[in-house]
Amino acid sequence: MAINLFDKLSKALNPTRTGLFKRLNRFFVSGRIDEEALLDLEEALILADVGYETASKIISKSEQEKPLGGNARAFIQEKIREILDKKREGLNFSPGPPTVIMIIGVNGVGKTTTIAKLAAKFKGEGKRVLLSAADTYRAAAIDQLEVWAERIKVDLVKQSQGVDAGAVVYDSLKAALARKIDVVIIDTAGRLHTEINLINELAKIKKVAGKQIKGAPHEILLVLDATTGQNALSQTKEFAANPGITGIILTKLDGTSKGGIVITICDRLNIPVKFIGTGEKVEDLVEFEGKAFSRALLE
Repeated sequence: MAINLFDKLSKALNPTRTGLFKRLNRFFVSGRIDEEALLDLEEALILADVGYETASKIISKSEQEKPLGGNARAFIQEKIREILDKKREGLNFSPGPPTVIMIIGVNGVGKTTTIAKLAAKFKGEGKRVLLSAADTYRAAAIDQLEVWAERIKVDLVKQSQGVDAGAVVYDSLKAALARKIDVVIIDTAGRLHTEINLINELAKIKKVAGKQIKGAPHEILLVLDATTGQNALSQTKEFAANPGITGIILTKLDGTSKGGIVITICDRLNIPVKFIGTGEKVEDLVEFEGKAFSRALLE
């Protein structure tokens, strides 16, 4: 039997939830929101990497509104859900295939594994998928993507290390049109926002894609490592301007006690979280849903 969204999130959020429970047990048991309880709540949220500004917003709402019927847990869940669903969007699919998804992010965040998870998800939905190995800076990146393509049994377009990434994308989209592919996922070289030549390469890839397929890339998804906490927020701010980001995929949520960073990202940035990585298996990627997340966090 398939594991549902709540169960996956609950398992992934266990380290964060455990830390929160240690500090909020008295608060939830009493059901009261007094000054001492609010201090406990604020400290717990900040330690879970919610961030001071966002934690203060939740505290302020708690002071003003108070939970009905003394159900403090349900009340805080609802305040968190309101933040999480403030800007919620599903994937933007092209009216006519293929939909082109460009994946960006720094090295080490789980970008290649995330691409494999996305590809497996789309294939499971009956879509034809093609992976574009446009990270031509590292031979290992091409090899890793090829291994995943063979394992999942999806198409792959690649060239040798050092080849122009735009040329790989051109060939990939040409192949996608010829083969009637539904979704193209473009891997790009891991980069920091300070690496101007690589940032310029992203702009070139966007231009190449847009010339071949109208509106492409239809999604530019930034992969972030949840274990980096507030640094993930900084990365998002820097990438948001160039090349532009349509959504965020947060990985390694199961490996940190600071899963509250999801709340901060949703609160502070005008960019939706679209997927969350909940484990190491290829099926451990779920579409983000605020109600399920807030419930899994505090139950």
